Amino acid sequence: MKKLSLKELNRVDTATFKVQSKAPFVLVLDNIRSAHNVGATFRTADAFGIEKVVLCGITAQPPHREILKTAIGATDSVEWQYEKDIVVALQQLKAENYTIVGVEQTTESVSLETVDVEQYGHYALVLGNEVSGMSDDALPLLDQAVEVPQFGTKHSLNVSVCLGIVLWEYFRQWKYN
Repeated sequence: MKKLSLKELNRVDTATFKVQSKAPFVLVLDNIRSAHNVGATFRTADAFGIEKVVLCGITAQPPHREILKTAIGATDSVEWQYEKDIVVALQQLKAENYTIVGVEQTTESVSLETVDVEQYGHYALVLGNEVSGMSDDALPLLDQAVEVPQFGTKHSLNVSVCLGIVLWEYFRQWKYN
């Protein structure tokens, strides 16, 4: 066994990535305070070849030094937009026929392993602030809320870790089921 070199990984270049088919997912960041979490989101979005990232509220935007450091170039490959108001962003995605999924612990959230991803659906996964979660104004616009099961003492996961887990499950079902 040996590690593969970057050349052996045979990844596409940025120009090819921009025109290739994308997985039908949009990531929406609602008032994320850590630019490192934003950068990690871009890198994860690139890894899964998703449609775009929507940054809302106080969420930092490229070219921010901490985003660029964590994203390692993914801000150049992944489409993104900024919308100050989360409600406006979610209403636009609803108008484009996305299923709006909040990654949040609510009275009606379902555990991630019970989610059934439709093969031809389009999904907007919304993640909220590291301390206060999603904006209250966003909750009525959700079609569903999901949460990652946890068995320890902490009440939540880091935003970028949670995003990776949730996006993998949605992508896995879309791509391989």
